[in-house]
Amino acid sequence: MIPMVNLKAQYADIQDEILGGFAETLDNCAFILGPNVQAFEKEAAEYLGVKHAIGCASGTDALHLALLAVGIGPGDEVITSAFTFIATAEAIKYVGATPVFVDIDPGTFNITPENILQAITPKTKAVMPVHLFGQPADLPAIKAICDKRGLKLIEDCAQSFGATVNNQQTGSFGDAAGFSFFPSKNLGCFGDGGLVSTNCDDTAAKIKQYRNHGSDVRYYHDVVGYNSRLDELQAVVLRAKLKRIDQYNAARRHAAHLYSSLMADLPLTTPYEDGVGVHVYHQYTLLCDRRDEVMKALQDQQIGCAVYYPVPLHRQNVFKDECAGLALPVTESVAARCFSLPICSNLSDETVKQIVDVIRGVFQ
Repeated sequence: MIPMVNLKAQYADIQDEILGGFAETLDNCAFILGPNVQAFEKEAAEYLGVKHAIGCASGTDALHLALLAVGIGPGDEVITSAFTFIATAEAIKYVGATPVFVDIDPGTFNITPENILQAITPKTKAVMPVHLFGQPADLPAIKAICDKRGLKLIEDCAQSFGATVNNQQTGSFGDAAGFSFFPSKNLGCFGDGGLVSTNCDDTAAKIKQYRNHGSDVRYYHDVVGYNSRLDELQAVVLRAKLKRIDQYNAARRHAAHLYSSLMADLPLTTPYEDGVGVHVYHQYTLLCDRRDEVMKALQDQQIGCAVYYPVPLHRQNVFKDECAGLALPVTESVAARCFSLPICSNLSDETVKQIVDVIRGVFQ
């Protein structure tokens, strides 16, 4: 069987380092916001090129806390994508704001500056672009819009750790950004974990309060907060993997480019790179009118494949009332034709060729 992500193989390469870190943590018994969390936050901030990186319990929490910290709340509108995991919109709803879904670019699958401009109303207070599948959104243009209109820019970097635009890391452009460390992510831990990045001292201070029951000093609480701290054992895993993230991303890009070159003559659309942002391929996602046939052929050979995402957010039951009548034709077309192939840092050239051979067989 060929899985979508081979976490066992990745773990085997770093097992000794992780187990050693676990043993040290268990000996020290510093489990909550301990030395590894603090060290990881410092190392992540240095890598991302930001002043502050604050660990939290999940990527969803990272977006939620970021929105709270920059002052988004009831009555506000936040422009974002409907072609994403629901956590993007959940975080907006958690703070009492309204997600305003706009259509995506057919190549990058990200929301466009033009569509953002058309959606701005007097209630718009923020834009939350999603760097979907590891492909950065058009951050220079989106940031220019936000700066001109006085809007907050919150980056959803759940799938883009290590991706850059003009040599600047995603997560360093906006007022704040949220990262996810779900196990299958390019930088993933062994459970749930997240991180907020920001260059604003005040925003960072608020996030540290919110993640820890609204407290700066133990048993003194200034606001109603949350229990959303990055676990010390997860920080051990993340520190080991952060050292290797560029290697991991380079391997994903190599596999993706090999896929694309081998399928260049097939009647499907391989992932697009705009030449400005560096795609880190959290997913390798194609478009194909014969998606179901191709996926069945892969599944028959025990090759992993999946659809991210089959139902856009504006078509989900939870949003059916507030999005009634909303048409996002590009989003809907992509959702009807997209599917993803195995991609990870240890995917061999031979395995890529094996997968492509199965796909090629569908069209012969």
